[in-house]
Amino acid sequence: MASFLNGLLGNFSEVSVDELSRQYGIYLMPNEKVTTGFKLIRDTFVVTDERIILIDHQGVTGKKTRIASIDLDSIYEVTMETAGTGFDDSELTIHYITSPYFKANNVSTASYKFEFGKKFNLQPFYVAILTLATENRKRINS
Repeated sequence: MASFLNGLLGNFSEVSVDELSRQYGIYLMPNEKVTTGFKLIRDTFVVTDERIILIDHQGVTGKKTRIASIDLDSIYEVTMETAGTGFDDSELTIHYITSPYFKANNVSTASYKFEFGKKFNLQPFYVAILTLATENRKRINS
């Protein structure tokens, strides 16, 4: 019941790698491996060794699905906001480059915000993405 309420409130909850691989393996590139993933009531995001796959089930039945990807190599900044008192959620916002060429003169960027329930320990996921973002900045700016 608690996970259902979290889903209604827009909070992601963790899903097993096996279940994610079974359900969303058709969207993986050759040799790509699922490392972790999270699910709302219908929407899911899957983290692989290459990218974050955003799965958005649309419409009343959820049969229409939008799939988007954020390459892990394009993430350059991440912020975390922990839950406060009351109905506050924990939030993780990633900032990433959308341009095909990271060192171009006119680099395009975007951000994506994930909301997690206040009981979810977001810190390990934040540190993993932050480490990746730091390495990416050094690589891009070298």
